Amino acid sequence: MKNEFKYIIHHTGDTKKDTAKAKAMFPMTCARDARKFHSHIPGYHMTPLVALPNLAHLLGIGGIYVKNESKRLRMNSFKVMGGSYAVYRLIKQILGREDEDLTFEYLTSPECHAALGDVVFCSATDGNHGRGLAWVCNKLGLPCKIYVHSETSQPRIDAIASFGAEVTVVNGNYDDAVRQAAEDAKANGWYVVSDTSWPGYEKIPTWIMQGYNSIMLEVQEQFSGLGIVKPTHVFVQAGVGAMAASVVGFYSAIFPDDPPVFVVVEPDKAPCIYESIAAGDGQCHSVKGDLDTIMAGLACGDPSPIAFEILKDNADIFIQVPDNVAARGMRILGCPLSGDPMVISGESGAVPLGTLFALLTDEISADLKAALKLDEDSTVFFVNTEGNTDPIEFRRILWDGKNPTPARFRVKE
Repeated sequence: MKNEFKYIIHHTGDTKKDTAKAKAMFPMTCARDARKFHSHIPGYHMTPLVALPNLAHLLGIGGIYVKNESKRLRMNSFKVMGGSYAVYRLIKQILGREDEDLTFEYLTSPECHAALGDVVFCSATDGNHGRGLAWVCNKLGLPCKIYVHSETSQPRIDAIASFGAEVTVVNGNYDDAVRQAAEDAKANGWYVVSDTSWPGYEKIPTWIMQGYNSIMLEVQEQFSGLGIVKPTHVFVQAGVGAMAASVVGFYSAIFPDDPPVFVVVEPDKAPCIYESIAAGDGQCHSVKGDLDTIMAGLACGDPSPIAFEILKDNADIFIQVPDNVAARGMRILGCPLSGDPMVISGESGAVPLGTLFALLTDEISADLKAALKLDEDSTVFFVNTEGNTDPIEFRRILWDGKNPTPARFRVKE
């Protein structure tokens, strides 16, 4: 039975990629600046790069490496890295001190607060970005307002509120929450710190994506310690596309002549990047509806235009997958082969591995197999972007077997 994933082979070895925007948006100087700022945050440490050698052997590839962001600053998610760096850059802009390095100690001082005045930071979120922004505002002693959509789970709302942020629930989906946050911020003079962009709002989302490059700088240092120059393949999940563009842009900028093969994975109920690529006109296109997927962090109907530009120019393959693929990825990571480490991953964090496993254990089309170029020499990398951020849903999937793999795609004897 052939796998029924929808896919687009966007670039092949015969097509020339355009890395100019990636080089401009993700210079190494920005990654190092973000890393310098993050290293001053109390509690900062490098998160693990985990190897899954036995799973790689089972699948017939050279190696699988997972950057485990569930260990990030006790936040259970990578999002804090982008939001914190954007707040830092925004504070420097407000103070007119953009050419200076400001210490975390200064940012929390009465002197800094007096200079800033009555600032308020706000954003819309599916959970992790809002929690990260609430966390950094709490650490800096600054007010924060977070907007969530009506389908956001109560544990995610409670986690945001636990850091002192005011949470507003908006009827509709994530994109409705984005629009409401922007409208209220304009009316009240607040600063929006959003990881998605729109016309006229691009600088701060760019800073957020550059903040994620701090993670990638860690990854390359860890690969270097293993004697690996770079991965041959990167599987990366996409919602609005910010994290995906950061990862793809980072590797496209430092390896423009020989980048990894980039596979962008989305939920089939919220494939806004996929549909924008499928349109073939180089423009962003929206996906309508309730975006009802277990991958809450990826349930986005509108791509971020600046992120889409990076992905359009540099990503190789776009795939949309059903929820059961993410659920199986969670189970594989949480119940690994003997000798491989256990990785606790949420739905959005596990979908790249779930997709890789499906592609290598199910029958797929010859053209997709040729484009993937996966073999015994392949080194596959992905980011576990979140841990167990919704405990109730996590138990439903791992304990109760919610979103099971269809019988025709299950592991054969």
